[in-house]
Amino acid sequence: MPTPDTATFIAEARAWLAQQAPPRQATAWGDGDDTVAVFENWTAAEERAETDRIRVYEQAKFDAGWGAALTWPAEYGGRELPLAHALAFQREEATFDVPRRTEMFSVTQQLVAPTIAQWGTDEQKATYVRAMLRTDLIACQLFSETEAGSDLAAVRTKAVQRDGSWVLDGHKVWTSGARIADLGIAVCRTDSTAAKHAGLTVFLVPMDTPGVEVRPIRQMTGGSSFNEVYLDGVVLDDSMRLGPVGAGWQVALTVLAAERLDSGNLGLDNADRAVELARHRGPLSEIERDTVADLITRSYVQRLTGMRVAAAVVAGEAPGPEASVGKLLATNTMARTSEVVRMLLGSDLTVESGEWGTWAWTEHVLGAPGYRIAGGTDEIQHNILAERVLGLPREPRP
Repeated sequence: MPTPDTATFIAEARAWLAQQAPPRQATAWGDGDDTVAVFENWTAAEERAETDRIRVYEQAKFDAGWGAALTWPAEYGGRELPLAHALAFQREEATFDVPRRTEMFSVTQQLVAPTIAQWGTDEQKATYVRAMLRTDLIACQLFSETEAGSDLAAVRTKAVQRDGSWVLDGHKVWTSGARIADLGIAVCRTDSTAAKHAGLTVFLVPMDTPGVEVRPIRQMTGGSSFNEVYLDGVVLDDSMRLGPVGAGWQVALTVLAAERLDSGNLGLDNADRAVELARHRGPLSEIERDTVADLITRSYVQRLTGMRVAAAVVAGEAPGPEASVGKLLATNTMARTSEVVRMLLGSDLTVESGEWGTWAWTEHVLGAPGYRIAGGTDEIQHNILAERVLGLPREPRP
């Protein structure tokens, strides 16, 4: 099928979107929902209901040929269109009042599905890739561990081969969406005698397998959007192994590279909302004006870096350091947003007065520091840039 020109493609996308939802209307300051939460404070039932609501839209979008598979081969339900067309659809979609995807949808469609497509067996690809792109299945990451910190290669969760199967034992932490996920992608140690990067293997873990226990972690925002996951004698067939035994580090890097590409736009909506807050708080002092101007400048730099990443991908090139820079810029923008909000609101931030757009900001201020850890810590991103881009000496390892 020939590739439609961009104008025709956008017109067709706009017509389909208009059948699904009304155009998104700009609301006046003080109207509508004032939430600026970084991590949602849903109960398990609320998280499931919201996930199902978004899934209905994602499935309809996929079936109509507008879903996450736009750029994928036809065997996965895709249209094999250029990435530029997918980006054009995203821009058009943002102008309509359609359900907004939660983190689990990007994890499933943009991180895990491509990793299975690259590393999976033919059976795994046929079973999982299309199902994930359509969101029939939702995936989560079982990577981080408390003992490993930022060093993913130091994971201790073990996978031991026994009678043709694998038995997993260990503990994962900070797993977003584990309560509603169908499948987890887990990094496990399969050889304790090999160098730590060489002794890892990745597995696909159905989250309803006996021995999998999810325990929500209470955050200081009050919610529980991420979890601990205990793996206690979890038995998996070898068909659930993703990639060769001992190649887990390379498989995990495939996921992490996609994760950093996906993090460059984090926090920009709230930064824009903070600028609007400044416009509605009355005359600002010189220090307040300077702080708001600094936030505006940094958010523009973050956007420009995101455009550079997108331009590289559209051109078929592997993004360079921009992906790690984008992650650092995102966490910095979120921190600067908190600084602006604290300065503008003062005590109004700490007391629930009922005034629109005040107390709600506690969700951002308390949640934003979490993204200095999520998706690769700031320290890890600095090391990547220092060692792999600038060629500086590696930090001493004990």
